Amino acid sequence: MRATYDALMAYTKRTVALSQVAGLLGWDQETMMPPGAAGQRGEWRGAMEEIIHARQSAPEVGAWLARLEGADLGDEASANLRHIRRTFQRATRVPADLAAELARVTSVSQGIWARARAADDFAAFAPTLKQVLDLKREEAAALSDGDGTDAYDALLQDYEPGMSGARLQALLGELRAGLVDLRDRIRGSTRQIPALSRSFDHAGQMALAHDLAGVFGYDWSRGRLDLAVHPFSSGSGFDTRITTRVDEKNPFNCFYSTIHETGHACYEQGISAAYLMTPLGRGVSMGVHESQSRIYENQLGRSAPFCGWLFQRMQTEFGDFGVPDADAFYALVNQVGQGYIRTEADEVQYNLHVLLRFDLERALISGALEVSDLEDAWNARFLADFGFAVDRPSNGVLQDVHWSVGLFGYFPTYSLGNVYAGGLYQALCAAVPTLEADLARGETAAATEWLRDNVQKYGGLFEPADLIERATGAPISARPLLDYLERKFTAIYRL
Repeated sequence: MRATYDALMAYTKRTVALSQVAGLLGWDQETMMPPGAAGQRGEWRGAMEEIIHARQSAPEVGAWLARLEGADLGDEASANLRHIRRTFQRATRVPADLAAELARVTSVSQGIWARARAADDFAAFAPTLKQVLDLKREEAAALSDGDGTDAYDALLQDYEPGMSGARLQALLGELRAGLVDLRDRIRGSTRQIPALSRSFDHAGQMALAHDLAGVFGYDWSRGRLDLAVHPFSSGSGFDTRITTRVDEKNPFNCFYSTIHETGHACYEQGISAAYLMTPLGRGVSMGVHESQSRIYENQLGRSAPFCGWLFQRMQTEFGDFGVPDADAFYALVNQVGQGYIRTEADEVQYNLHVLLRFDLERALISGALEVSDLEDAWNARFLADFGFAVDRPSNGVLQDVHWSVGLFGYFPTYSLGNVYAGGLYQALCAAVPTLEADLARGETAAATEWLRDNVQKYGGLFEPADLIERATGAPISARPLLDYLERKFTAIYRL
């Protein structure tokens, strides 16, 4: 049995290596690739996906798995086999030509989306989005064929194994009422929060962003920081890269995007080195991944103590920038206001942005909503949820890259990550009594080490829900997140 397992793992490590090379092609496309290379890059990525898919669905993988059925080789081997079996079962259901076509079309679609977004022209993107959607519906049908799985749930398994749309609907629905109530009370507050009224130069923002990543434990010997239209983290193990963006009128966009992506990267860097190049050597799900980026960004990075440190650091970098004191700075960083962009949304309203996308993409996959009606559906839902109208497509249906690259099922993991982060923060506060004093000095080591020891180092060893419940010691619930938001924002807005 051990010889069979070793042969399977040697084969799998080569497949993982190819997947990481394909990921590097995606990173380059977003950061360094000349725009004229989009079509050629689509062919490259399609060819890579065809090779990877063929390896994942190869008959010998099935034969190895069959021989290892029921074998007791220890916890790590069992977890590796669980991941390999899940990937094999999904890969054998999706035809190779469909997998390759999806990779090719989404690579090209990404560039078309970027141009349409820049031109505020949804009609220019709609035909390509329909092509992507048709392929994703075909993929969902293949994945759910014969086992009764809901089509959306079948896609969701790529991002959050074991989760269902119905469970998400219940969990996230628990958030909606509390968030809307808190927001409405905040809108009635009379507290005056200062606004930024000057520019913050590009070089200064990038220098401070670099420092912030280091403060949160990012290992620069295994990473780098670049610019992207839509910030993201890429890679794993000894090559884990982050990106950010710069808006000279809003430096918080750069700083908190950087901290967010650092959370993702530190998760990958924190996974046990023994799992490198195996199925266990990456984050177990996007919900768990998002729990790390959001707790770094929000519960730690937007906390009152850390904001006090950042206020002083910004004064050193930029001089007097018109905010009178650390308390006003804390309120400014956490200000609840009107905005269109999910990635720039405050903690109170962020999940309302996600719920909008979650409901719309479920309707798209089921066929209840078509691309031709998507922009109107988006605008109507946004008006209902936020109380003001979308002014242009780049602030509405075109703002996110996800659908252009076929990531249907991804959006709800953002809110699920917030829910996970709420429970983790509750446990972290109990475990690290010096947390606030540490953050006031710009020191995050105790917090990030706790997260590494209780979440990150395990990689894919446990299933997502099991991992979070082990770390928090409690069932998954939206209540810790709602309690945290209630405490924080009633204090800021003096409700």
